[in-house]
Amino acid sequence: MKAVKPVSLQRIAASALVLAALGATLSACAPLVVGGAAVGAMVAVDRRTSGAQLDDQGIELRASNRLKDELGDARARVAVTSYNRRVLLTGEAASEAVKTQITQIVSGVDNVREVINELGVTSSPSFKERATDTLITGRLKAALVDAKDLSASAFKVVTERGTVYLMGRVTQREADRATELARFTPGVTRVVRVFETITEQELANMQPESAR
Repeated sequence: MKAVKPVSLQRIAASALVLAALGATLSACAPLVVGGAAVGAMVAVDRRTSGAQLDDQGIELRASNRLKDELGDARARVAVTSYNRRVLLTGEAASEAVKTQITQIVSGVDNVREVINELGVTSSPSFKERATDTLITGRLKAALVDAKDLSASAFKVVTERGTVYLMGRVTQREADRATELARFTPGVTRVVRVFETITEQELANMQPESAR
């Protein structure tokens, strides 16, 4: 009888996340999306401080609520993703003026230290494009879990119209390796790196004593 290869808990979690995210995409598309909540469910180890993680959750909620209150649903579809208090905005705005206004609104949210505005001035993506983006994100997360030389929990992945945005506190080696995986993920048209680069020594200092 052929031996069955064991499957890691992280791999199972990644697969479950893909299915859950796809289900959400197929059922509805909210105009304003909090970026980090789903990802947080599978992260076991995070390189941010506990304070930064709490701040990021608060930033995503406050920014999304403020945008909805001030803009409504008709003028923009914005996904807010915060990592270590740096906020990535993806989606669409009705005009350049609205895009600029969104940056100003999010910049005024407590604890935000930088806003990376990647909003397009275009129409909302189609059902097929949204589903494809969800699959791309899931495939890349699974590839990060499978990579023996990377810690998948160090990365946050956002996909918008085939463009993959990579966030995290990583070394140059890890950044290059994750970028390579992203570029070879089916469906990806562009990779944008929004990393905070740390040294190999800083990474070593983050590891538990037993793992060194």
